[in-house]
Amino acid sequence: MKIDPGTLVWKDAYKLLIGSVVPRPIAFVSTVDPEGRCNLAPFSFFTGICAEPMMVCFAPMIRGTDGNKKDTLLNIEATGEFVINVVGEEIAAQMNDCAIEFAPGVDEFEQAGLTKIASDSVDPPRVKECSIHLECKLHQIVSFGEQPGAGSLVIGRVVLLHVNDELYENGKINTGKLRPIGRLAGQAFTRAVSDTFELERRNKLE
Repeated sequence: MKIDPGTLVWKDAYKLLIGSVVPRPIAFVSTVDPEGRCNLAPFSFFTGICAEPMMVCFAPMIRGTDGNKKDTLLNIEATGEFVINVVGEEIAAQMNDCAIEFAPGVDEFEQAGLTKIASDSVDPPRVKECSIHLECKLHQIVSFGEQPGAGSLVIGRVVLLHVNDELYENGKINTGKLRPIGRLAGQAFTRAVSDTFELERRNKLE
């Protein structure tokens, strides 16, 4: 079967995209608006870019319900700061609650029963219940349209990391203790480390 995405309505193209790009890590992004009101929302179009400088990115889409930008994007455009909180399995339900389209100005921390802790280098707070936080300054936003189904690529420079002591082992993250989750299609999520295997990275074929 061959499918030209240009012939599909955006919702059908979206279903093919999220069913093909799997599993996806989740960026639990905290921001504040110019009035200092907090926002917290999950995004599964998320990845790292490079290590020097340390750069990450995530991609908020235009809302399909009303064609507007999401509060997270509006806040970052206004303030240039955000925190990516890494989601472990223990707060999966609260993370999912933060995907609800609350009215602007509603504090998702309070709605989901999550705890704010102060960041060191940026204004948005961190999620205490998360074990890893990436404090980020905005580097660039690339827009791909204003219509429903379109979105933006938010690129941030990581200016400070917070890692819980029990996860940090010889300069590495113990992912087994982190218990990260990933997003699949529809309502499906996956446990990232419940069934893993290892392959040695080779320098050449023998």
